[in-house]
Amino acid sequence: MSIVFNDINKSQGVFTRRAFLMGGLVAFGLFALGGRLAQLQILQGGKYTKMSAGNQFNFRVIPPPRGDILDRNGKMIAGNRPSFRVMIETNEVKDINSTLDQVSYILPQTVAMRRRILRDINQNKRSVPTLIAGDLSWEDFSKVSLYAADIPGVVADMDQLRAYYHGGAFSHVVGYVSKINATDMKIEEIKPDADINLLHHPSFRMGKQGIEKSYDNILRGTAGGSKMEVDAGGKVVGEDGDGSIPPKPGTDVTLTLDLDIQNRAMEAFGTDSGSAVMMNIHTGEVICMVSAPSFDPNLFVSGIPTKAYRLLADYERKPLLDKSVGSTFAPGSTFKMATALAILDAGIDPEEQVFCRGGYQSGNRFFRCHGVHGSVNMRNAHKFSCDTYFYAMCNRAGVDRIAKFSRKLGLGQAFEGFEIAGQKKGLIPDEQWKREWFNGSSRARHLDPKWHPGETLSVAIGQGYVNVSPLQLAVYAARIANGMKAVEPHLVRKVGDKVIDHTREYADLGIPKAHLDIVRGGMWAVSNEPGGTGRTNSQLDLGPNIQISGKTGTAQVRGYDKAGTRKAAEWKNKDHGLFVCFGPSDAPKYACAVVVEHGVAGGRFAAPKAREIMRLAMIKDPEIQKRIVGPVSTALDKAALERGEAAGASDMPNEGLPAETPPGD
Repeated sequence: MSIVFNDINKSQGVFTRRAFLMGGLVAFGLFALGGRLAQLQILQGGKYTKMSAGNQFNFRVIPPPRGDILDRNGKMIAGNRPSFRVMIETNEVKDINSTLDQVSYILPQTVAMRRRILRDINQNKRSVPTLIAGDLSWEDFSKVSLYAADIPGVVADMDQLRAYYHGGAFSHVVGYVSKINATDMKIEEIKPDADINLLHHPSFRMGKQGIEKSYDNILRGTAGGSKMEVDAGGKVVGEDGDGSIPPKPGTDVTLTLDLDIQNRAMEAFGTDSGSAVMMNIHTGEVICMVSAPSFDPNLFVSGIPTKAYRLLADYERKPLLDKSVGSTFAPGSTFKMATALAILDAGIDPEEQVFCRGGYQSGNRFFRCHGVHGSVNMRNAHKFSCDTYFYAMCNRAGVDRIAKFSRKLGLGQAFEGFEIAGQKKGLIPDEQWKREWFNGSSRARHLDPKWHPGETLSVAIGQGYVNVSPLQLAVYAARIANGMKAVEPHLVRKVGDKVIDHTREYADLGIPKAHLDIVRGGMWAVSNEPGGTGRTNSQLDLGPNIQISGKTGTAQVRGYDKAGTRKAAEWKNKDHGLFVCFGPSDAPKYACAVVVEHGVAGGRFAAPKAREIMRLAMIKDPEIQKRIVGPVSTALDKAALERGEAAGASDMPNEGLPAETPPGD
């Protein structure tokens, strides 16, 4: 066979053109390939290096240890404890249900647990691990650790859980932490410094109440990350320590509260319901603030079962409510010092006598007193808690003047800068308030908006529209004892090592010292003279140098005609018992307010609790302790006695008095 070229030159030209075309295409391909390689290796080399490292390494969020909460002496109130847990890395698992089935052979799962795990997996990002079981015993954790390596995506490790070391003693003030909910997540995610991975981490907890909530960002800290090397299947084969970032722990917060006094207050309440607040009258430091009954905040850290929560929420004594700031009560006779200061401001002589026959007639209504006290002046009206005296005098001062002095002493207001939320202002009524409220409220528009004298009688003894919180009552007692400055309460002493300066200049109280001395003399008589409504149950028994001055109160919950008797059978219909005090009487340093919800009478139920709280505070105070153990100082006693004698300690006429005066408040 032979090839014959008819036109040699023509065929050679066609071949040359084809060869040139093919060569051009090859050259273009090589050029394009080289350009792409240059782009990948030179221009985008860093990007793909990172992607390669991402396939080789995983970064896992390390939640930071939450800052501790300490009492004023550095004793631990809230901290962190180790906890064993099991998690599932969903991005390393192909079949979730199969993996959970394998885990269930080691840790049995209920249907509810399985649903919870699957719900959390669906809600979380795939890069965020999901908790299968937490706070395991050592035995369960050991079993899981033994088999976890054979189950892809299952990790057994140690975590930290929030721990509250004194149960319910601090539950309302300190609050608690729990898992972040959907509402909180929406709020947190839009913050400019939000750490999304931390927010979705199964170990993350946020403050839900009290100091834990108010100082959440400070206590929370900054998350870290561990750089883990993985194989092609995503299984961890090691950790790159050099690439890991340690978390930054949260900052500690030191409170003004005293652990011992707080615990003593809870013991004093026992099963009773109510609140106690004690504070330093000069600095405003709150030394004790309890709400009873309480609850164990540890129940909320990992999630409280619905049935357990309902038991707390539905109990009539409301353990979940912070009664110190979130409840208001009629102050009863503890309000009489404010009324007395208004009477003095109106120019009425404190020695003017009022004869008590067991009540006071005003119009068509007879306002009862709890006893028959005979002729009493202002001082003895405090001592015997005679309502009749204040009924007779109050309208000469007027409700607006009473409201003015009540507010000066801290009642009916929320304290700006107080570190926990939930304060209720309560109510101190005056003529303007009634006009505005009765005209503006659809429920009260049919009622008379004019203020009537009979309403002032109820206000004068802390009843009627008057409502205050236990915190306000403590401030009220502190300002009476201080006598110069409108001191305000606070709870936080230090953040980290930085001492919080609360020594700002408080506003002047603006009440004449002479008037305050008269009122304080009456309070001294209540707790220290025979016949005083608080004498029996408020003695500290710390020697003649250390005495307290107080005022008892019994606040009516409902009309006695409706209850049938002052001592109602049902707990919810019983009167509230109150007691406010300060001490030592001659050189005041601490003030205390106690409210016993439905506690019948303040002298018998609230005063003993205040006595226990104040007594321990006096014993623990180094300066006062010297006076307790030292020689009797007649000079110090003389100042208190002279103040009481000058106000009329022994000048109560016997005329008209029964053989035994009823105890009243």
